[in-house]
Parts: sequence; C-alpha cells; structure tokens
Amino acid sequence: MLSLFPYPRNLQSTDGIFTLNNIKIQIPTPDVLFEATYLQTCLMNNGVEAQIVLMTGNSDVNVITFAESSDISSQGYRLTITEQAIKIIYGDQAGLFYGVVTLCQIIEQSVQNLPCLQIEDAPDFPQRGFMLDISRDRVPTMETLYQLIDDLVYLKVNQLQLYTEHTFAYPNHEQVWELASPITSEELLRLDRYCRERHIQLVPNQNSLGHMERWLRHPDYRDLSETPDGFEIFGEWRSPSTLNPLDPQSIELIANLYDYLLPHFSSSLFNVGCDEPWELGQGKSKQAVTEQGGRVYLDWLLQLHSLVASHERKMMFWGDIIIKYPNLIPELPDDIIVMEWGYETTHPFNSNCKKYADANIPFYVCPGTSSWNALTGRADNAIGNLKSAAQFGLQHGAIGYLITDWGDNGHWQPLVASYIGIVYGAGVSWCYEKNHDADLATVLNHHLYQDTSETIGDLTMQLANIYKQIKPEHINGQLLAYALQWKQEEFQQRLARAEEWGAEQANISPHNLRDAITKLRHLRQQLSNARIKRSDSDLIIAEWQHATDLLIHGGEWLLILQGVDDIEPMLQKRKLQKLMMTQRDLWLRRSRRGGLKDSIQRFEALLDQYDHLTSAN
Repeated sequence: MLSLFPYPRNLQSTDGIFTLNNIKIQIPTPDVLFEATYLQTCLMNNGVEAQIVLMTGNSDVNVITFAESSDISSQGYRLTITEQAIKIIYGDQAGLFYGVVTLCQIIEQSVQNLPCLQIEDAPDFPQRGFMLDISRDRVPTMETLYQLIDDLVYLKVNQLQLYTEHTFAYPNHEQVWELASPITSEELLRLDRYCRERHIQLVPNQNSLGHMERWLRHPDYRDLSETPDGFEIFGEWRSPSTLNPLDPQSIELIANLYDYLLPHFSSSLFNVGCDEPWELGQGKSKQAVTEQGGRVYLDWLLQLHSLVASHERKMMFWGDIIIKYPNLIPELPDDIIVMEWGYETTHPFNSNCKKYADANIPFYVCPGTSSWNALTGRADNAIGNLKSAAQFGLQHGAIGYLITDWGDNGHWQPLVASYIGIVYGAGVSWCYEKNHDADLATVLNHHLYQDTSETIGDLTMQLANIYKQIKPEHINGQLLAYALQWKQEEFQQRLARAEEWGAEQANISPHNLRDAITKLRHLRQQLSNARIKRSDSDLIIAEWQHATDLLIHGGEWLLILQGVDDIEPMLQKRKLQKLMMTQRDLWLRRSRRGGLKDSIQRFEALLDQYDHLTSAN
C-alpha cells in the first residue's frame, strides 16, 4: 500500500514489479535536466545509481523516459510503471516535475521493487501557494527558507510569498530595517532562482497602505500617516499604522519601494497587501471618507494598480475592505486579483467568492494555518478553514489558493506548528476530491517527519487541538497562548467579553485547566519517542516540546489569575525566565537575530506581573 500525498486524481494498480537495477534516465531535451537530476538524486539517496542520457526515439528496457504530449493538461502528467520500464508523459515542464515528485515518493517507499501502476494527475487550482509572514519580528535564515521550499516542492506547491512590511533592505531607508536583519538584494535573487528551478513562483509581497507602523514610527515618515498621534482600536491606543492615501508623498514612497523591489523577482505577480487600514477615515482622510465612502480606498488601489502595471506586473490585494463595498467591486480593473482571506471555519467563502465571480473579477481563496497566537496551532479550525476555502473556491472559479501563515504578537510559534495547515492545504488545493478527508496524522508521519515510529503525527495533532478543551474558543488564537500576554485586569475584561467572541460558556475552571495541563505534559513526554529521519529531527522535537511548555505555563498563569494559591509566583517567574532563554536559543536556530529582542520583550509584562503579585503578598 502506497502512501502518496497529495493523493493523485487517478491511480490504477496493475500486476507486476519493476526492479530498479542499472537504470538510465532518458531525457528528450537538455531543458529537462533539472527534473532528471532531481530524480537521479532521489534514486541515489535510496541506493540506486542512475545515468542521465540524452536520447529520443524508441526506448530500451530498464529505463525511465520522459515525453511531452499536447494531450496532457498544464501541470498534468501520466506516470506508467511496467515490468520493463517507467515513463512520464507530461503536458508541460511543471507537469514533468510533479510526475517526478510522485515517482520519488513511490521509490522512497518501495526502494528497488516498484509496484506496476498508472497514475493520471493534474491540479484543481493552477496556483497553489504558501505565504509566510517575515515582518512580525521573525525573519527566517536562508537555510530555513531553502528547507521550506524543498518541503513545498514535495507537496506540489507552486507559489511562495514572503509577507513584508519593513524587512527588505531598501536603499536609503536604513533606519526602518537596520535592526530587523532584513532580506537582502542578493538573497532575494538567489531565492528567486532556487524557486524558479523548482517550478515555484516567488511572488513579491509588500504591504502598501496599512500595517506600516514600522515605517510610521520614525519622524521622517510620520507625517505620511493618517493619524500621526496614533489612534484607538479594540480599547487600546496604538501608534500610527496606515498611510494617508490623499497625500501625494504617500504614493511617492510606495513607488520608490516598488522601483527597487520588483526587479528582483521573475514572477509577473505582485501582492500589494492593503489589508486592515485600521484608522483610515479617522484622521486626515475623515472628510473624504465621510463624503465618498469606500471610493477613497478604491482610488488608492487604482493608483497602486497603475504603478504595478508600469512594472508589467499583475496586482494582487487583500479583499477585506473592498468586500464591504460590493457596489465598487465591478469597478476593479479586470486584470487585478482579489485575495479573499479569512481564518476561521465560519468565514463566508461561499458568499464572498460569489460576489467576485458575479463581477468577473479574478480571485484567490486565502485560508490560514491557524498557528499564530496558538503556539501549537489549532488543527481542527485550520482544517475546516482550509477545506471550506478549497470547496467554495472551486465552486466559484477561484484561480488560486494561498495558505497564509502569520506572526501576530511576536511570532512566538515555531514554523513546525504551521505544517499541519501547510500539508492539508497543499492536499486540498491539488485535488480536493482525493485529499479532503486525508488521514493527516499518517500523512505527517510519512511525508513530513519521516517518522519510523509513526507517532509524531498523532501527537502533534493532539497538541494542536488542545485549544478545544479550554473554553471559550478564541478567534485568531487560543487562550493558553494569549494568557501569556494578559494582565489580571485584562483577563477579567476578556471573560466579560466572552459573548462578543460568539463563544460557548467559558470553561477555564481550575479543574479543567489542570486536566489540560496534565494532558499537555503527557503529550510532551511522548514526543521523545518519535524516530524522525530528517536532518533537523532533534530541533523539531525541541520546538514542539518548548511550544508545549509555553502552553503549560499559560495554563498555570490562568490558575493564578483565578486565585489558586498552590502555585508560587516567584517560582513561576524563574520558570518563565528559563522558557525565555530556550525561546532565544530555538529562535536563532531557524531565524535571524533581528526582531528577537522585540519578540522576547513581550514576555516582560508577565514577569512584572509575578513581581507585582509577590510584593502584594
């Protein structure tokens, strides 16, 4: 029994075995040398030597051959294994590569004796992407990014976006990024080439209206903001985050960024962001928004569209604002792409996608991994969200599917916590029919962790569902993680607002919290039983264990907040200080130093709370 993922559209087993011995890989043109080399490396890693030869015409036995055919759709392939030979027929070079990836999965499980079969396969969504937030403090090392790309290749993902606010080294803007360990020009060029060889588009992604706080905090840029003195939202005062769309200097700044950024990318796409301009209409544009409503936002989009078109790119933008003005959707340019995002299982993908489809506006569906503000993730929420996006995206004709992964509140979660969502999203975006009910724990064991004990998939799924035990279930995160940043008065406020979350009756009683903590400790202990074959196996285990330790600490803080008196605050403070040291160590093994200080400082409020409780006693 083969475990293939994403599972192909059609697989038919036939009688017989093909034995790998003295194999040749026959290629019809030098253009497919990379694909042949990828297969050659896979064979070598499994103890089989193979020679690549350039040859056309009739094939010999004991060979692997490639052949292009106009009868195969774009990105599609037909893989045939007989007792004499292996053949991959493909519609385009990407299709050949995906056929090779599938063949590699078969080789890894069968070693030298491959089952005879025929696979016919092609994707549901032509664009299947992953977006990683690299602006909320955590900027990955190049080694981490290359490993991520290799994992995406294995999952047949063909687009990568690195979400940027201030973490690209723009010339003449050093004060904005100097402490962030940004991605450099040379690094982008190398990443783009690495992706392109593997049939992945590296799509530029630079927010261009809201979420500009890292720029607007500096005096040289503050006058460009909608509210230079800050604004109030969700009951708290924040520094300015949104450009004033009426100021000509705002568009001049954005034009300057685009001029430098875009030549680094071979992709014809560009995501300009423009989500969550929180204070738009509250400051300098208040009169214009009062008089014109959403047209102020639309006019800004149209200015950006002209800039993007001047670079011969196609513009993408987040759809959370334009969907509030459905009468304006038909006025969008017909070559623009709306990115319809939403991260809960209840997000209205069905009704929102229909609005874009009715207006003949191209769109992607953009669900999330549900890892942020959760440390170990929220598996069931992620699966429901990712599944809904694929189902309704297909129904209404979405041209792409983008899995998003964010770093809200310091990006504390490790990247491994996001892989549950990445893997499932890759499956349903490739072929929804065959992958929407996949046994995800088994898939994780075989195709991500390569765990010979076949335990870590189930353990991490349980860790990623611990949020369901602690009520009320919080949107955009889980209570055990949020608690690490809560003061006592905020905890009481959150409980009072439980009904606003649309949550069930709160169940964070001391008894329930202790049960959850006991379960977390048990799962943490079992993680060490995994037998992961990846080169970063020890780091993976350490990251999951540490994320679990942080959730346990969050649970113990909630117990203290409820008056439980058998937990000593100063002991907890020392535990937290050790957790902070571990967080630093693990951070630096996959991420750059820039941003670490800002992220770690978010623990300081809880340290102060422990001091306050100790002095009060």
